[in-house]
Amino acid sequence: MNPHDTLHIPLDQYQAATDLLRDKNILITGAGDGIGRALALGCARHGATVILLGRTVKKLEAVYDEIEAAGYPQAAIFPLDLEKTAAEDYEQLGAALGEHFSRLDGLIHNAATLGQHTPLVLADPQMWQRVLQTNLTAPCLITRACYPLLKAADSASVIFSSDAVAERGRAYWGAYAVSKAGLVNMMQILADEWENNTRIRVTALDPGAVQTRLRRQAFPGEDPRHVPAPDTCLPAFLYLLDSGKPGLSGKHLHWDGQTLSLSGD
Repeated sequence: MNPHDTLHIPLDQYQAATDLLRDKNILITGAGDGIGRALALGCARHGATVILLGRTVKKLEAVYDEIEAAGYPQAAIFPLDLEKTAAEDYEQLGAALGEHFSRLDGLIHNAATLGQHTPLVLADPQMWQRVLQTNLTAPCLITRACYPLLKAADSASVIFSSDAVAERGRAYWGAYAVSKAGLVNMMQILADEWENNTRIRVTALDPGAVQTRLRRQAFPGEDPRHVPAPDTCLPAFLYLLDSGKPGLSGKHLHWDGQTLSLSGD
């Protein structure tokens, strides 16, 4: 597929099998609330052992308890503050995961922070560094730490949560937009480097407008009743986790609630 091709995959008829992710291990960052929580519950409902990674232990424990109460496979919790992590923290994460799991079948980079809405020349340098650390550096180093476990899977999917501003920068979106653009470029680099390793698929997905804490920060005047709930983007993520749906590695995709398409189409 060349850059000028179009892609439209309607998912209104897509029904993920109940056991789609049975015996699969899926790591989700930012799993304590919003899209991360919805993905954790959705993946667990389809049989996955979900690894909940996030900053706030209380939120992760609440999601863990929901999974437990529903009778889904027992989840695991890995607290990690991506804004403050150092290189050795990622090495320890990889080692700890390796002690408990023989492989990773899915890795969803969902965690993100907004930073400031401000002109670029007025951006606070420390805030800039924190946003880039959380949104770009952390996904890179987590992927690096998890690579041996991803490589051990028969079929693995790495999904980077993107945004429309990754496609075209907008005024005042500063470090957030830069980090998301960098994330998409990193995804494309990984897909190119792993082109011959067809067992690992790498994509970036813009889930569109969704009710999240980050969305409320970005659009404080917006009526949340008119914004889709986090679980409405679950079909798109499940489709990308589905090992029977190859061919999208290296693509930056957009979800509009019904259809997956190439971002920018």
